[in-house]
Amino acid sequence: MVDIDDREMRLDRYLESDGYDAVWFARPNAFAWATGGRNWVDAAADVGDAAVGYLGDGEWTVVTNNIEAERIAAEELPAELSMSVAADDWYEAGLADSVAARSPTPAAADFDVPGLDTVNSMRLRLRLAAEDLRRYRELGREAALALETVCRELEPGDTEHEVAAGLRISLASRNIDAPVVLVGGGERAPEYRHPTPTDAALGDYAVVIVTARRAGLHASLTRTVAFDPPEWLAERHVAAQRVEASALAATRAAARRGGTAGDVFAEIRDAYADEGFEGEWRRHHQGGATGYAGREWFASPGSDAPVVPGAAYAWNPTVRGAKSEDTAYVTADEVEVLTDTGRWPTDTVEVDGLTLERPSVLEP
Repeated sequence: MVDIDDREMRLDRYLESDGYDAVWFARPNAFAWATGGRNWVDAAADVGDAAVGYLGDGEWTVVTNNIEAERIAAEELPAELSMSVAADDWYEAGLADSVAARSPTPAAADFDVPGLDTVNSMRLRLRLAAEDLRRYRELGREAALALETVCRELEPGDTEHEVAAGLRISLASRNIDAPVVLVGGGERAPEYRHPTPTDAALGDYAVVIVTARRAGLHASLTRTVAFDPPEWLAERHVAAQRVEASALAATRAAARRGGTAGDVFAEIRDAYADEGFEGEWRRHHQGGATGYAGREWFASPGSDAPVVPGAAYAWNPTVRGAKSEDTAYVTADEVEVLTDTGRWPTDTVEVDGLTLERPSVLEP
C-alpha cells in the first residue's frame, strides 16, 4: 500500500514547477514508489515491463505489454485507485514506444522515451511519507529477525554459500527478497570488503551482510558472529561502530541545516582518523541515503547530494575485517534505527551528542 494522496501532491507540484503534462516511471524502484507494486519479471533489469504515468489532477495510467497487463492490473496496482492499463502486443512495440504513443507532451520519464525529457525520481521520493515509514519499520524488523535467526545458528564448518542460502530462505519466508547477500568467513572477511559467498568454511568468525527489499523499500544491515575471535576484531569493530554513529550524528545535523552528503562525508573521514584508522575510508564506500533504492546516493568528498529530514540512511563503515551497518530513519531531532529487533547484544556508543545502541560481535 502507498499513500496515493502523498504521491499525487508531490507529482502535481513537480508537473507545475517543471511545466510538464505527464511524468512516467518504469524503473522498478520508482514504479514501486508510485504504485506499491512490481513491474518486473527479470529482477536484474534496469527498466521493468510496465510504466506508470501521472497526468496530473489525480489521473494515472499504466502502459505495458499484453503478456503482463492482466496480472499487473490484478496484483500490482493499488486497489483503492482505479488506474487504467493499456497494452500493446509484445511483438509490435517496446515499452518506450508504447509510452511515447500515449503520452501528452511536454512530459518526462525516468527511462529513454522518444520525445520525452528525463526525470530524476530520487528527489521526489527521498522523504518518506507516513505510510512508507510504517512499512519500513515492519521491513526493517523482519529483515533483522531473518538475519539474526540465521546468524545464531552458524557453525565454524558452515560454508559461506550455505549461510547465504539459509538467509535467502529466511527472508523469502517473510516475503522479502535480497538484492545483496554477502558472507565473509575468517579468511576472506579481512581481505575483501564485498565478500561474495564462496565454498569456504566460516572458520573463526563471520561477517554477514544483506540488503533486503519488499514493496520497493530497501533495508541494509550487517551482523558479526565470532566463534574464536581474532585478537584484533574487538578493536576494529568498536572503531566501525563509532564511525557509523558519527555518520548518523552528522546526518542529523545536516538534516537540520539543509546540509549535503559531502558535509557528512567530511565527518566520517575525521571519525576514521579519530579512531586511529586514518584513510581507511578509501578502501570502501561509506553508504548514504536509502529508501526506494539500495542507496539513493552514496556519500563522497564534496558531494552536493541533499541530506533531508524524514529520510532513511544506511552508513556502512568498514575497518579491515569489521563492519557496522544498520538502516536508520533520521529527522532533524532524532535517529531511529529501523533494522533492530531488541534481541541482539549491543554496545552503547555516544558520539557528538547522539547515544545509540550498536550491534556487538555475537560470541555463541
